[in-house]
Amino acid sequence: MPSFLSSLRRKSKANVKTEEKHAPDHVNGNGRAAGQKSNGVPRRKSSSTLNSSALGSSSPATSTSGEASGQPNGVKDDIPPLPTTRPQRPSTNPTKRYSMNGMPTSSSSQLSANPSSLLAPRVLSVSDGSWVHQQVLLIFGQIGDSTYRPLDGTVTVNHHQGRFPPTAWPVCDSYFKALVHLEPGWNRLRLDFASPKVSSSNTSVSAHASFLNVNYLPLTDSPPLQLAIILGSDSPGTYDATPERIQREGNGLDLAVKKFRMAAYLWQAFTGEQMNRHGFGRRCFRFEDSWEPGSLSYQDWGTSQFRNQAKIHIIRSDKTVAEIRDLDRAQQNPKGTKNGDLFGIAADAIKNYFQTKPGQKQYVSCLFLDAHWDPHHQIILGHAALGGGVGDLQLGIFGSHALQSYPSSIEEVWQAFGDCTRTDTAHVANDCNEAGSNWESANIGIGAHLHETGHLFGCPHQESGVMLRDYVTLNRTFTTREPYATRTKSPGQRLVLPTDECSWHILDALRFRFHPCFRIPLDYGAGDGSVQIWTVDNGQGGVVAASKSGIAWVEVYPEGDDVCHYWKRWPEIENQYPRQVALNESELRDLLPKEKQKSRLKLEIFSAGGGKHVVEDLAQLANQKQARVKLPDGRWGFRGGKLGFSQMEGSQPQELILDCAHIQTKLMLSIRVYHGLAVDGLEFFYEDATSQLFGKRGGKPGGTDFALDTRKGEALLGFALRAGLWIDGIQILTSLGRKSEWFGNAHGGSGHTLIPPRGYTIGGLAGSSAAWLDGFQLIITR
Repeated sequence: MPSFLSSLRRKSKANVKTEEKHAPDHVNGNGRAAGQKSNGVPRRKSSSTLNSSALGSSSPATSTSGEASGQPNGVKDDIPPLPTTRPQRPSTNPTKRYSMNGMPTSSSSQLSANPSSLLAPRVLSVSDGSWVHQQVLLIFGQIGDSTYRPLDGTVTVNHHQGRFPPTAWPVCDSYFKALVHLEPGWNRLRLDFASPKVSSSNTSVSAHASFLNVNYLPLTDSPPLQLAIILGSDSPGTYDATPERIQREGNGLDLAVKKFRMAAYLWQAFTGEQMNRHGFGRRCFRFEDSWEPGSLSYQDWGTSQFRNQAKIHIIRSDKTVAEIRDLDRAQQNPKGTKNGDLFGIAADAIKNYFQTKPGQKQYVSCLFLDAHWDPHHQIILGHAALGGGVGDLQLGIFGSHALQSYPSSIEEVWQAFGDCTRTDTAHVANDCNEAGSNWESANIGIGAHLHETGHLFGCPHQESGVMLRDYVTLNRTFTTREPYATRTKSPGQRLVLPTDECSWHILDALRFRFHPCFRIPLDYGAGDGSVQIWTVDNGQGGVVAASKSGIAWVEVYPEGDDVCHYWKRWPEIENQYPRQVALNESELRDLLPKEKQKSRLKLEIFSAGGGKHVVEDLAQLANQKQARVKLPDGRWGFRGGKLGFSQMEGSQPQELILDCAHIQTKLMLSIRVYHGLAVDGLEFFYEDATSQLFGKRGGKPGGTDFALDTRKGEALLGFALRAGLWIDGIQILTSLGRKSEWFGNAHGGSGHTLIPPRGYTIGGLAGSSAAWLDGFQLIITR
C-alpha cells in the first residue's frame, strides 16, 4: 500500500474517534444519553432535544442522512450507519431569529412537534405560524388521539424566551384549554405534557413536548376599548367580599384593578377565538396599553416586573357613595324612580376625566366599584347593567358585586371557574339567582359585563349567544371540565368541547367585522358607509340597496319580532362586498316560515363601512305606484330614500324635474348652492340662460357657484350630504370624478352619498323646505 494512503487512513480514523469522544451528552426522548448504544447501534440525538439549549432559535439542527433515508435511527438490516456530519449548532445571531415577514423560518417548523412522543400536546384551534392581534390567546388542544385511552394530567406553557412565567393548565380526558401570553412579533411556545400515569424524563425538555409558533401583531392604529373603574368621591376603594375572602386576598382597589384587567383579557381571548370560528380571522378589539408593573401573572407581583398591559383608569365621580347607592337608582329596584341615572353619572365622570373634544369617538367599559349587596332590601345598590351611546361616547357599565369571584391572574383562571364555594348572601349577591357558587358568580359578572360591552359596540339582543344570556356558560370557553351547577342543580359536563361553549352570534360577529375597533391592516378603507335604498323597475330588481363601501348583510324582521331570526349575507370577495344588491321581496319572504311569509316585513340593511339603513315596510317600498314620478316626456322616474325628517316649522314639500333630464338639447352649465350653517337651496343654470330653483335663496348672499366643464362632457353624477333632522351640508359630485367644496356645515349630521344605481341617472329632486332644506331625495330615471 502506498505510504500516502496509509497516512490518509490513519487520519480518517482519528477524526471519527475524536467526534465520538467529544459528542455532547444530550438526553433523548427515551431517557438515554445521545451517545449511548442500543442493541449495539449508536443512537443519535432525539430531535426533541436538539434545540433544548436555545428554544428561541429559529434554526434547528439539520437532519442527518439516516432521517433522509426513512429508516429509524439510520439502521438498515441491522447494519450500523456510516458516520455522518455533525449537526449544525443552532444560530444565536439575533438578526436571523425572525424572517423578514415576521413568519418563522422554514426550518423552525421541523420542531413544531416532538416526533419521539405520541403524547406531545397537539394544538387544534391555532395553526403553526398564525397571525393574531391580541396579547392573550386562547388555545384548545389534545393529548394523543382517539385511539388512546383518555388521560388526565397537566400541560405547561413555556413562553417565548422565558419572557413570561410558565403556566400550568389541567388536561381532562386528553383535552386541554390554555391562555397564552404573547410578545409583539414572533412567539415560539413550548407545551409540555405530564401525567402521573405517564413516564417522563428528567431533562430540561419534557419527553412529551411540542412547539407552536405564533405571530402577534398589535393593532395600534385602531381605536382602543378603554377600561375604567368609577368610585364615589368619598369611596374607600373597596368592594363586596366575604370575610374569609378578605382575610385571604383582600378587597382593595389594587386587587380590583388586577381582577378587572384579567376579566377584560378573558373578553378579548373569547372574542378573538369566536371571530376566527365565524371565518373572520383572529381580529379583535384592543386595549389602551400602559407600561407598568405586570399583574397578568401572580409570579410578577412580588418582583414588580414591568410589562405592557391594559390600562385601568381610576375615575372619581362627583357623586358620593351614598348618592351612587341610592335605592331609587338601583336598576333592580322595581319601584326605583331613577333607574337609569347611573349610566349618566358614569358618562359625566368619563367626559370630565378624559376631556374629549367633539368628534372624538371613544369606547369605554367601566365598573362601579361601590356596588353593594343590600341583604335587607335584597337589591344590589350602585349597580346597573347598561350599554349604548351618548354622542361620541360609546359606554358600557356594570357593578362590582361579583368581583370577588373573578380570577386576578392567568394562573387563577381555571381555578376560578372550578371554585364550587357556595355564595354567602349575608355578604355578597347571588345575582338573578344564577350565581349560587363562586364559579357561577364569575360567569355572571364577567359575562354580563361583556354583554354590556357588546351593546357598546352596537350589538342588540340576539336569539342566542352572549347577547341573549348564554354567558351563564362562559366558563366552558376556558375549561374542559365543568363543576356542579347550582343554577341547574345538576352535575356539570364532564368533557367540554368547543361545540359546548358559549358564543357570539354570527350577527354580532358581522357587526364586529366592520367595526373600527376590530379593523386590521388588511382591511380596505371603508370611507362612506351610508346605505341608500332605491325603488327601480321590476326588471332591475324592484328594490336595490347601494353603498360605496359595499352591502354586507340584511336582517329581516317579520311583524312582531324584536329579535332577528332571519338574515341574508352577501359574499366577501378579495376583501370587497358588492356595492349594489337587489332586495327581492319574494326571496326575502322565502327565508321565513310559512306562517310569517305574508306578514309586514321590516329590513335593516348593513354596509361594510358600518352604516345601516332601516326599511320599515318592504312592501310599501316595493310599491312602484307610490314611488313613481312621471316625467314630461312620458318616461317614469322613481323617488329614492329621503334624508332629513321634514319636521321643521313651516316645512313644505317640493319636487323638481330637471329640464336636462327630458330635453336632450338643454345643457346644464352650473349649479349655485345657497348655504349658511345649513343648506338653503340649489339653483341649476342652463345654456339658454334659464334656471330652476330647489329650496330657497337664503344663507350667504348670492350663494356659491360650481361650474361644469361642458367641453369635456362633464355632467351631474350625484351628491354627498351631511344630514340629520335637516340637510346640514352638501357636496356636488360629477361624472369626471370631480367634487365641489362642502357647502353648509361639513361636520353636521351623518354622511351619505346619493348616486343613482347602475343604469339610472338623476331626473330631479324631491324633499321639503322650511327656513332651510329639511328633506332631500333624488328622482332617478333610466
